[in-house]
Amino acid sequence: MEILKIENLTKYYGKVLAVKDLSLSLNEGEIFGFIGPNGAGKSTTIKSIMNLINKTSGNVYLNGELFTKEKIELKKIIGYLPSEISLYDDLTVKEILDYHESFYNKKINRRRKELVKRLQLAETKKIEDLSLGNLKKLGIILALMHEPKILILDEPTSGLDPIMQNIFYEILLEEKEKGTTIFYSTHVLSEISKICDRVGIIKDGKLLKIETIKELSKKNLTNVTIEIENNIDELIKDLAITPLLIDKNMIKFKNILDSNTLIKKISKYNIKNILIEEATLEDVFMHYYE
Repeated sequence: MEILKIENLTKYYGKVLAVKDLSLSLNEGEIFGFIGPNGAGKSTTIKSIMNLINKTSGNVYLNGELFTKEKIELKKIIGYLPSEISLYDDLTVKEILDYHESFYNKKINRRRKELVKRLQLAETKKIEDLSLGNLKKLGIILALMHEPKILILDEPTSGLDPIMQNIFYEILLEEKEKGTTIFYSTHVLSEISKICDRVGIIKDGKLLKIETIKELSKKNLTNVTIEIENNIDELIKDLAITPLLIDKNMIKFKNILDSNTLIKKISKYNIKNILIEEATLEDVFMHYYE
């Protein structure tokens, strides 16, 4: 079942284009990674989904309904974690959580206590005294404690130590098992392969590709190192490559050709040594950004 649909989203800040004609949809119970470097348009997309900024054009549908600022009932099924968390500095963690809990008619105290315990957050501290990591933990609890149907997370692990990151991943996978849909925006490539089912790759405000993690990992990309007696310049031209490294008679490059085609093309050269290595998932992602 489709739970979130973004249709031709475009956002300009004045004359500056932030997002262009972005369309995608998320299915119930999937973790969708939304990845791109800083400035690619990830946060603008999320703020547009949340109606925190006005869209230049395009629509967002949530649970089959057009999602606008006025749709209060739809907002109740969302758990949102912004990249930067701003809360009342003079309140304690407990007071913030009590305040948030008061927004809901359903009982959410049990879930709140469970998350506080797992994320090891002290409720007695004031917001102004929290470290970046503890502030992020609080944001995660606020996003999750009302057991939303969809989670929208913007750079959720920034500030968390590795141990706490792993606990967070465990929680998200448990949410997925419950049927929660998770929109996970990050610029950290390694996070995506750990928990996501599909990934959307955004660059300069444009969605380049949507792939499953399995499909991405099968991409025909290899890292090739060749030691050649001469004619490196001719080899570069023949293969139409941009070298990663040239050291005397050795050249290293990313290869998108299948092995048979590659061997045929280089067979006319006097090759002393060749090494063909399978590209990592990170290499595959980076290939789209070049």
